[in-house]
Amino acid sequence: MCVALSPAPNWRLQPCPVTMLAKRMASLPEPDPITDLLKRVRTIAVVGLSDSPLRPSHGVAAYMQSQGYHIIPVNPKIEEALGEKSYRSLLEVREKIDIVDIFRRPEYVEEIVDQAIRLKIPAIWMQEEVINEKAAEKARQAGIFVVMDQCILKEHHARFG
Repeated sequence: MCVALSPAPNWRLQPCPVTMLAKRMASLPEPDPITDLLKRVRTIAVVGLSDSPLRPSHGVAAYMQSQGYHIIPVNPKIEEALGEKSYRSLLEVREKIDIVDIFRRPEYVEEIVDQAIRLKIPAIWMQEEVINEKAAEKARQAGIFVVMDQCILKEHHARFG
């Protein structure tokens, strides 16, 4: 503790204002880039979204849709999911995409990242067990925010209830 001398005649020790400010600042929450991302985005393209309610991709996308996000299904094998038209690839989508949420095996991620880079999509989210370090680094080098091996539903629920 630094010491400030009191102007009173009995000269007592007082806490240093700088130390007090530092303690207050230390208790401030640190910035959370995932919270910031989830607060500012509205449109999520879900690559690998299934039209089957039994699949994790469907449940996660339905939850995000229920939280006010616009979901764009990207899956060449389906016509629609969650009441939205499905696209064969990201390159077919004509509206602005804020996040690409990937429900594909790791070996398919690099092609999806290449499309996201081409479209200048600001964020890529690879769901749990979707891990491709090479593709993630490629996305980061292009200025894309990357989340890997995490569930967007769990992260949203942990932050916003």
